[in-house]
Amino acid sequence: MATTGATPGAPRSIDDLKQLLWNDVKVKVAGIDVDGVLRGKFMSKDKFLGAAASEGFGFCSVIFGWDMHDSVYTRELAISNKENGYRDLIASIDLSTFRRIPWENNVPFFLVSFFDPKTSAPICADPRGVLRKAVDSAASHGMECISGVEFEYFNFKETPESAARKCFTQLQPLTPGMHGYSLLRTQLNQEYFHALFDESLKFGIDIEGHHTETGPGVLETALAYTSAMRIADNAILYKFLAKSIGLKHGVLPSFMAKPWGNLPGCSGHIHVSLKDGEGRNAFSLSDVDRDRGRANAAFEDTRYLSQIGEHFLAGVLDGLPDVMPMLVPTINGYKRLVGGEAFWAPNAVTYGYDSRAASIRIISPPSVPPSATRLEVRVPGADMNPYFALSAIFQLGMRGIVKQLRLTTPPISTYQSNPARKEEVILLPCSLEDATNAMMRPDSIAREVFGDDFVDHFGATREHEVRLWNAAVTNWEVERYLELA
Repeated sequence: MATTGATPGAPRSIDDLKQLLWNDVKVKVAGIDVDGVLRGKFMSKDKFLGAAASEGFGFCSVIFGWDMHDSVYTRELAISNKENGYRDLIASIDLSTFRRIPWENNVPFFLVSFFDPKTSAPICADPRGVLRKAVDSAASHGMECISGVEFEYFNFKETPESAARKCFTQLQPLTPGMHGYSLLRTQLNQEYFHALFDESLKFGIDIEGHHTETGPGVLETALAYTSAMRIADNAILYKFLAKSIGLKHGVLPSFMAKPWGNLPGCSGHIHVSLKDGEGRNAFSLSDVDRDRGRANAAFEDTRYLSQIGEHFLAGVLDGLPDVMPMLVPTINGYKRLVGGEAFWAPNAVTYGYDSRAASIRIISPPSVPPSATRLEVRVPGADMNPYFALSAIFQLGMRGIVKQLRLTTPPISTYQSNPARKEEVILLPCSLEDATNAMMRPDSIAREVFGDDFVDHFGATREHEVRLWNAAVTNWEVERYLELA
């Protein structure tokens, strides 16, 4: 199966594959579950080649029937359940995803996508399948989805064992203090810091920027702009890489959205644009309009954004409240949004030119060249599943283009200069429970765009998270009520 954005050296045929693996004895493969966790295994070369030459190989469906800690969902779902015996799915090997894992003796590695064994159709909740559907939908309208991802993440001087012994409390940050963009702080852990960058390049993940971010032990890594499928693969694999490299250096990196209540959380900002059939940025202006901007722009902030880009923006804003679990999928992720602008985490349906206070930041001339025109969606945290987040953004944006939705909401600067109008702002759901309820409404835009099968399955997995949270007794509750209640 081919996808856009093949890795360098990816085989184009089974003969190429055999030659590529000539000196290997085993291959590592992995798929992705709804929580963005890689689920995989080693295969012998012979078994792998046989699967690659056919429709694929059997992979237990239970990875879509349990949560990230391998607990079966409270309510059994259609893909994997007792009635169907937790049957096998067909795992189809994507040859275009070939890489070698440099920290594992250069073992060959491939990603897989999951299909129904009876119908051969993509299963509704396979993250790679969901994004491929979004990419194909855009392609049917002559557009290619392009994106970049930025991760912020805390790093601790811990191991999985030490963190468990401490019950995940009183963890020691890799470095002390708030030191964004610090050249000095990276001198403390040079080998780890450089290994993240260098091993990424060897692993086929191009990096644009890598630096400290504000917060004790926080790093930020920006993954290079590429096709949507490739960037989603790169994003999920960067987390795997960071955790693997961390193990070798006694460091525990965490992509949890909000580990500390009194500090900014960890973002997973997504930059998006479209290429038209001629390879031109569809969000940039024509040569005629580039000097003075577009005369018919809805607002001054979109003056250097094309009409297609404005429709795309309107589509994302229109559907944003209904797809929040696809952008912010965890209980903890909404804690990051509680502080709003004060913690660099927008929590409303807002946009603005070069505004980091808005949910969607317009990046366009005059601050960048026309070819770099794009939107930065700042709502997701680092705990996002990049496949679902990208799918939501591009499906909503294409819906705005197809329906030619008008941009009627004024930019965030309107509300900042006139506080009396802040009541007009639509707030995003403030909890996973509220977000899931909005997504699962019968008339939600999520159902219109993604269909009932996906919404019912993914929504039920989020309801499972909510049930576990509602039943949990936290340290905060014990400390607050045990003595004085």
